Amino acid sequence: MTSRAKATGASLFTAAGFERDAPRPLADKLRPQKLDEVVGQDHLLGPDGALTRMLATRSLGSLVFWGPPGTGKTTVARLLAQATDLHFEQISAIFTGVADLKKVFEEARQRREMGLGTLLFVDEIHRFNRAQQDSFLPVMEDGTIILVGATTENPSFELNAPLLSRARVLVFHSLDAGAIEKLLERAESIENRRLPLDAEARDALKRMADGDGRAALTLAEEVWRAARKDEIFNSAKLQEVVQRRAPIYDKSQDGHYNLISALHKSVRGSDPDAALYYLCRMLDAGEPPLYIARRVVRMAIEDIGLADPQALAIANAAKDAYDFLGSPEGELAIAQAVIYCATAPKSNAGYAAFGAAMHAAKEAGSLLPPKHILNAPTKLMQQEGYGRGYAYDHNAEEAFSGQNYFPDALERQKFYDPPERGFEREIRKRLEYWAKLRKERGIA
Repeated sequence: MTSRAKATGASLFTAAGFERDAPRPLADKLRPQKLDEVVGQDHLLGPDGALTRMLATRSLGSLVFWGPPGTGKTTVARLLAQATDLHFEQISAIFTGVADLKKVFEEARQRREMGLGTLLFVDEIHRFNRAQQDSFLPVMEDGTIILVGATTENPSFELNAPLLSRARVLVFHSLDAGAIEKLLERAESIENRRLPLDAEARDALKRMADGDGRAALTLAEEVWRAARKDEIFNSAKLQEVVQRRAPIYDKSQDGHYNLISALHKSVRGSDPDAALYYLCRMLDAGEPPLYIARRVVRMAIEDIGLADPQALAIANAAKDAYDFLGSPEGELAIAQAVIYCATAPKSNAGYAAFGAAMHAAKEAGSLLPPKHILNAPTKLMQQEGYGRGYAYDHNAEEAFSGQNYFPDALERQKFYDPPERGFEREIRKRLEYWAKLRKERGIA
């Protein structure tokens, strides 16, 4: 028996009962002992859940658990090993190097020779580099280990394709209010006392947990520690006592990209209320306001364009106002720009036209513009026909000559197609009128 295997046996400390009597966090006391005790993941563990089906067929394969903290990833991995009679081995990518992995793999091989399989749970698996992730492939393929990796980051971006191709990704959801209520009721049952919160404060605590079951139980412990005899906290007192848990939001990872995407799409979808909500979520979490201001400028260009030319001016002005005022006054300027952009008429016609023109420019090659619009500063160029026949539009009727400005070898193109919205309605009328003049003058 290896030293690691011996470590799983009862120590003198445990045998003497000291471990039972030692103080334990509430989250540890409430750790589920069976899979059906896990809350909030019915899509995985309910009667028709993905893991339920795997266990029914005894066909457990390598898995990647993707989800926010406090949703049960570690607990489910441990209980899966228990349900399938596999040895449970847990490591963290933060503290594990190549030498440690080799040791873990070798011990798994020894167990396999004795007829015992290994479920290797790797917490924060996305922290491993490409070479370390590749080292799992041989032992996954030959059955030495069943890998269960846990990550809070999008596996598509953080894990190697070869590793992902050998594992099934299962998504863990943030706990909703109902799931957190079940945890609080279990905690009250174990502690044999009610949380000293009125109904409003109890709901507020669930919101503060932000979908994290472990955080909910930690908050509950703080409340019990702070409450005097017969004291009941209201929502305001609760916030004072626990100082409100900071939102789950990593400015360099998924939270950042998810919320800026939600803000952008809310503006594009002309929903100022949703846009303001996501703006405030980001500001509350500490996102640099100038980053948001730059994104609002992009929205004004990409999604509004010439349907409302003022949108870009207002977005730029908001950025300058924040530069000038700083927080918190400058944040209001950004909020006003978000509202303006969300309520402005929308058009991506300029964005689409630019993309189409860029494609044509790359495809057509280095075509010479028609000679009549080229300058002719030398006699040779004049003799070659440069500038010959050019019609000066200001001298033409209605200041429009209708000449062709595309290269002779390229048919006339239409990139810009403004919609019948906002200011672009007027632009469309002009373009249609000029097209009519070209046709009348036989140059269409």
